[in-house]
Amino acid sequence: MDTAMLDLFLTAFVTLFVVIDALGVAPIFATMTAGQPTAHSRAMAIKGTFYASLLLLSFAFGGEWLLGRMGVSLDAFRVAGGLMLLLMSLEMLFEKRQARRESRAEAMLEDEDGPEDISVFPLAIPLLGGPGSIAAMMIFMSQAHDLTSKAVIVGAMGANMLFALIMLLIAPWLLHKLGHTFGALITRVFGVILAALSMQLIIDGLSHVFFAG
Repeated sequence: MDTAMLDLFLTAFVTLFVVIDALGVAPIFATMTAGQPTAHSRAMAIKGTFYASLLLLSFAFGGEWLLGRMGVSLDAFRVAGGLMLLLMSLEMLFEKRQARRESRAEAMLEDEDGPEDISVFPLAIPLLGGPGSIAAMMIFMSQAHDLTSKAVIVGAMGANMLFALIMLLIAPWLLHKLGHTFGALITRVFGVILAALSMQLIIDGLSHVFFAG
């Protein structure tokens, strides 16, 4: 892998790592599967990451076609995606995102009647494959002009999903060892990084609109 492809992989990996936020999803998953058989929790983790991967791949390869059908330019999508990621970063900094996830988990537990299949909702959608990760995948793929670049981006997504799967599988142990304070610290750090990345997307989109050609 040459330097350009390595840089692309690292950029895509870090962006998706921050947006997917597997470290933030893990304690929520542990809460939703608390008291359930280990085999069931393991199955939910595997199925959830699989479905989220399919979702992101679908938008990665079909998102540009969908935008064309809707008459939306890629630059407009870059700006919109950047704004969406910026709002998400503010939620992470002020713990709004985690609070919303926890309230969703509590609602799921209140309605639970035996082991419930949470692999599609809310695990795959929207916890792992939310609007932010979908937007990030579509933006990266729109900027990839050859098969090698596209493969590198898909590889970065796959690496993130593998990491997410590992985090979900060890979520109960991780929550017990690290606690909620460490998770809140990590989420805030990721929020700052995501804010910078989102601003860069907005600047790139506006630059193409006003200064291209």
